[in-house]
Amino acid sequence: MIGRRASAARGRSADYPVSGDDRMILPRPLRRVFRFCVSLATGRINIPRHTGTVSVFAFFGAVGLYGMSLGGHAQDFAQATTSAAGFAIESVRVSGNNETSEIDILQLLGLDGTTSLLSLDVDAARRKLSGLPWVEYAEVRKVYPKTIEVMLKERSAFGIWQHGSELSLIEKDGSIIAPLRDNKFASLPLFVGRDAEKYAATFEAELSKWPDIKNRVRAYVRVAGRRWDLHLDNGVVLKLPEFDIERAMAVLAKYEAEQGVLQRDIAAIDLRLADRTTIRLTPGAADRRAQALAARTKALAKAGGQT
Repeated sequence: MIGRRASAARGRSADYPVSGDDRMILPRPLRRVFRFCVSLATGRINIPRHTGTVSVFAFFGAVGLYGMSLGGHAQDFAQATTSAAGFAIESVRVSGNNETSEIDILQLLGLDGTTSLLSLDVDAARRKLSGLPWVEYAEVRKVYPKTIEVMLKERSAFGIWQHGSELSLIEKDGSIIAPLRDNKFASLPLFVGRDAEKYAATFEAELSKWPDIKNRVRAYVRVAGRRWDLHLDNGVVLKLPEFDIERAMAVLAKYEAEQGVLQRDIAAIDLRLADRTTIRLTPGAADRRAQALAARTKALAKAGGQT
């Protein structure tokens, strides 16, 4: 027993530094480190050849990566490396794009044939695509090794809004989608005037109760931000009141059914007042009416003179 204790004591004294009073012992995590240093110093550890060379290259590589990180070139390096390894994006599948050009999508994402699939930031790409005029929502997905999928949900055009000399496509809630560039959407209803885009859908839905008249409307004009004028396909202007539109439309429907008023040579029908309806003739019709009245007056005067 005494011999074993002495051997253990000698072993500890060879492996660990102790203080003069033999009470100081290294913490357990440091014991392996100390043993390794002792073995390295005494030559009991065999260091492989070229370890120094590899260490130097590793050191310079780490310094280079750190420098690129500070200079903001780490992303470019990663992209070039992964592209060379066979992860360059070669195929882009786009779906849901009726109005958005695939060329615009590729340019916005910055895909130039060398972009790496690994380095592509999907969240950033989705945010960029969502900023396109027609895009309501975008989803981007990686399909390894060389493909990305772009799925779009586009906005729906409800009408055309004319504000000043500008024409814009609008959604049903009045949000502007994009400027009107061609005749592709010429069949959409035209809303004119300040705040017309905000109330367009509500008023258009209310007018659906009178489909025969609604189908003849070519422009809905908002007047003073309070009421509407309807410009029909034959040039007649219907002036509607701010309130009680149903009453005014019922009066118009009655006149049309009984007298075919909308087929007459008139310029406008004023339905704003509840107690009267005013009809304004076209200049040609007014001239003809004036001539007819003059002839009638002349005829009556002549007939009176003969009596």
